[in-house]
Amino acid sequence: MSYTSLSQKFGIHAVTGIYAGAETVLNFGSSAEELTALRHGCGIFDLGWRGKLVLSGEDRVRWLNGMISNNTRDLVQDFGNYNLLLNAQGRIQGDLLVFQRGEFYVLETEAGQVAGIREFLERYIIMDDVEIGDISTSLTSLGVAGPNAVDVLTRAGLNPGVARTGQVLDGSWNGMGFSLVKDPVPARNWYELWLAPENVEAFWSALTDAGAVSVGAEALEWQRILLGLPRIGVDTGARVLPQETGLEIALHYTKGCYIGQEIVERIHSRGQVHRQLAGVVIDGELPPPGSKVLSGDKEVGEITSGAEMVVDDIPRCVALGYVKREALPGNAVSTGESVSVAGSPSRVTILPFQF
Repeated sequence: MSYTSLSQKFGIHAVTGIYAGAETVLNFGSSAEELTALRHGCGIFDLGWRGKLVLSGEDRVRWLNGMISNNTRDLVQDFGNYNLLLNAQGRIQGDLLVFQRGEFYVLETEAGQVAGIREFLERYIIMDDVEIGDISTSLTSLGVAGPNAVDVLTRAGLNPGVARTGQVLDGSWNGMGFSLVKDPVPARNWYELWLAPENVEAFWSALTDAGAVSVGAEALEWQRILLGLPRIGVDTGARVLPQETGLEIALHYTKGCYIGQEIVERIHSRGQVHRQLAGVVIDGELPPPGSKVLSGDKEVGEITSGAEMVVDDIPRCVALGYVKREALPGNAVSTGESVSVAGSPSRVTILPFQF
């Protein structure tokens, strides 16, 4: 288990715990207020629970493009995209952001996935000039998100230019270097600051002074669920296929061969999968993962993750889960029509949740 810079700094001022394979801040006192900042203002949060690999070598471009689901071969320098790592059967093994940085790539993923992804990739380095190193301890990240994020970054003097989706902009602030990254996953509306761990406190103070609200991992998890973004290893089991998750942003259908591509293409040609990640609103207590979604006596889905949260002052119990096509909104069990989960009346809804 790793420790993020902020979990140690704020250990006596905040609730800390394990998230995504690292000990970090879970909340700064009120996850509901922190979620409000992410939705309507600007939140700043520790992203030290995400690790980074660096991939170099003469064969890196060709080799990496044959390993993952998106087109990294044609990335412009200082841009990145979102990718899935699949096995030969097309099942999801991990996910990662990939950034083209000229002579090397930076790969970013949850801390709990770093070792497994590195092991998986290195297994396929045969006669290729490719090297993979772990730079998680020397380069960490802060996140800034919300509709006021750009204004806060600008007031703090940390906006080196207008960033496009997936772009990395390098800058310097008070003699300290950093990179501003606009998240390749637009739904999150994140900016990342890559920086040396010893500089975290100075950057954090500058951003909170500029109006950012301190946000912990619990509010980030609530926001993830509301946005309908699956977490790999939480909302994906050993047999989940990419198109079942709705993560089309990670798939490129014309780039050529990669591991699992044949299955992805077969599903794409067929035009549909038998089940899809959906939202479930529950009128009752949060059921545990694995709870069945029932329409009458018929099983139509299964819960994978969820949370009891407060959204704009209203308590909500919501979950993500895989639901059969017949039970998706617009089909036999439509939006608003009742199903049940763990004995509680519930309804299936499209993602993201509309609250």
